[in-house]
Amino acid sequence: MVVDSHQHFWIYEAEKHAWIDDNMKVIRKNFLPEDLKLVYQQNDVDGCVAVQADQTLAETDFLLDLAKKNDFIKGIVGWVDLRASDIDTVLKHYSQFPKLKGFRHVVQGEADHNFMLRPNFLNGIAALEKYNFTYDILIFPHQLGAALELVRRFPNQKFVIDHIAKPYIKDGFYDGWAALMKTIGQYPNVYCKLSGMTTEADYNTWTPEQIEPYMQLVLDAFGTDRILFGSDWPVCLVAGNYTKTKELVTQFIAKLSSEEQAAIMGGNAIKFYNL
Repeated sequence: MVVDSHQHFWIYEAEKHAWIDDNMKVIRKNFLPEDLKLVYQQNDVDGCVAVQADQTLAETDFLLDLAKKNDFIKGIVGWVDLRASDIDTVLKHYSQFPKLKGFRHVVQGEADHNFMLRPNFLNGIAALEKYNFTYDILIFPHQLGAALELVRRFPNQKFVIDHIAKPYIKDGFYDGWAALMKTIGQYPNVYCKLSGMTTEADYNTWTPEQIEPYMQLVLDAFGTDRILFGSDWPVCLVAGNYTKTKELVTQFIAKLSSEEQAAIMGGNAIKFYNL
C-alpha cells in the first residue's frame, strides 16, 4: 500500500495563506480531495495523511470533515495550541476522532530558536502521549538544536521531522544540518519524512543528483524503517509536478530491497500514524 504521508488541503484565502508568495502563485487556488484523488489515481497512491496548513482549531475540524467524507484520507495531523492551559481538555475532545493521529505547530515561523523548549510548549508535548498522539516537527536547520533537546526529553513520544528539516539545498547548506540530523536519528522515537525537498532547491533547475546527498544522509541516519515518503502536495507543484516529486524518492530507493521500498512508500507511515 502506497501512502503519501504529507499533503495539504485548503480553500485559498489571500490573508490566511499569505505565505504563498508571488514565486508560488501557481498554488494560489483551492486544493480539495476531488483534485488529489485524480492525482493519486494517475500515480498509484492508495491513501494519504492530511496535514494542517493553518494554525486554528477550525483547520483541524475542516480536515476531520474532509477525512470523514473521503476514505483515501487515512489520517489527519491537525493543530491545537499546545501552550494552552487547558490542553488536556482539548486533547481529550479530539481523542474521540480515530482519524486524528497527531498535531503540528509551524515552528519554522517562530522567531525564538528555542520556541519548542518553552515551558508551556513542553507541557503540551507532555500531554500528547496520554492520548497516543504523534507530533510533526516543522523547523528550519537553525532550530535542530532545540529539536534534539525536545526528542531527548520525551523518549516515549513519537516524533517525525517534516521535509528533512528544510536544509537550504539551493545554497548548498549541508554540514551543520547533516551533523545534527545524524544525532537526532540516533533516537528511536524519531522518524523523518522524505518530503518538501524540491522546494528547498531551486524551483526551476533542481536535479535528483543535487538532492541525493540529503536523502542519503537521512537514509543513513534513520534507516529504512523510520523514513516516510511524502509529496507535500500541492506545495510541490511550484517545483514540478506530483509524478516528478514521487519519482525523486522511488528512484533513490530503487537500490533497496522490495520490502524496504514498501516500508518507505507506505508501511512506515501506517506504523507511525497507526493508520
